[in-house]
Amino acid sequence: MKNSINQPHQIVDFSASYATQISELYHTAVQGIIHPRYPTLKLNAWSSVPRSAKFWQLRYKRNKAWLALDNQQVIGFISLETHFKHQGYIDCLYVHPDYQQQGIARALYKHLQHWALQQPYPYLSVDASYLSKPLFEAMGFVLQQTSYQQKCGQTFTGFYMKKRLIDSLLGQDLVLRERYKSDKK
Repeated sequence: MKNSINQPHQIVDFSASYATQISELYHTAVQGIIHPRYPTLKLNAWSSVPRSAKFWQLRYKRNKAWLALDNQQVIGFISLETHFKHQGYIDCLYVHPDYQQQGIARALYKHLQHWALQQPYPYLSVDASYLSKPLFEAMGFVLQQTSYQQKCGQTFTGFYMKKRLIDSLLGQDLVLRERYKSDKK
């Protein structure tokens, strides 16, 4: 069932109780891709069957993840590496096909960025696909290099992108200062 863009959704922290729904959503989102760069062989290499709930529970025990919910149903999720050299790396962003093109991915990203600014992380990075690259560009990410990954005999092209958060934080501070100045006039 197609969701209306005006219908509310909420973004919450990952909870292990949603792991099965995340697994199904991930698989459904991948298999629902209709794009010439992603033929069936690639989609099956990417996700041939849903992964176990335990996989997602373990994965998000060590990372930070947020879920977009619509009536307690997971309709999207995003996750971020939070430790060591991968700190600030966005490793997943998926939205259920019935909810795509409705601002869910953008809302999830903005939620993640707000959290990352509070840490404060100096930057965010991502290996974007052909499909997600325009979203990350719109969010201020800059291409660093093209990357290639092999999985089940298929080569996936990715785009390693970065966004400096310090500049975002300074930019927000400057905007707030300007608003404060204009309010005092």
